[in-house]
Amino acid sequence: MKPEYIHYEVRDQVAWITLNRPARLNAVIKPLYDELERTLSEAENAAEVKVIVLTGSGDRAFCVGADMKEHARGERTAAEKRLYLKAEQTVCDRIFHLSRPVIAAVNGYALGAGAELAINCDFIVMADDAEIGFPETGIGAFLGGGVTYLLPRLIGLAKARELLYLGARLKGREAVDIGLAFAAYPRQDYRRQVELFAQKIAAQGPISLSLLKEHLNRGRDRDYASALLSELEGMTYCSTTDD
Repeated sequence: MKPEYIHYEVRDQVAWITLNRPARLNAVIKPLYDELERTLSEAENAAEVKVIVLTGSGDRAFCVGADMKEHARGERTAAEKRLYLKAEQTVCDRIFHLSRPVIAAVNGYALGAGAELAINCDFIVMADDAEIGFPETGIGAFLGGGVTYLLPRLIGLAKARELLYLGARLKGREAVDIGLAFAAYPRQDYRRQVELFAQKIAAQGPISLSLLKEHLNRGRDRDYASALLSELEGMTYCSTTDD
């Protein structure tokens, strides 16, 4: 079934997954989450795909978070609301544990659920004038997508408190300065730089990358001896592969 809210294409070993609701600034709804989860699985299962880039359609937004117009209708039951919220958690968990590296190409606003999708990726690359932030406390909502686990590990607890308590927004260079984003580029050069970065990752050994992602994501929760043991198993396994 052709996705309605996601555009998917593979070029030069890179899968480009684009959130495609530009009229709503790529705001998330339940069907979008469902399509995104299926598309991530398709990319992961494609032998030719070594890297995934997640981005938004248009120049204005990566994803502005929840579609507040949909919320305002007030037509969903409590169970339907929970299913919608769970869908975000499922997609973020899928990105975080995906066996392929994922780059969030933040081309515009990445707010709320959009920022949560981005921080679950392995790298965030931003346009200079793009903005990322977590406005949930300002509207009486709460955070999802593992933010309370991931953000302090990315930028430190004190800075995470500042961003989350105040709902502050950061532009590209500011996000790089605090270690949230990997890089930020001028708008006119941004797309080319994302493509070049994706190709650099795609040139690495795919099995090594998959193991590396898994080990780095679990590393903070392991002690040193456990890390050594798991690395030994990884080195032994890689030595048996064609790579």
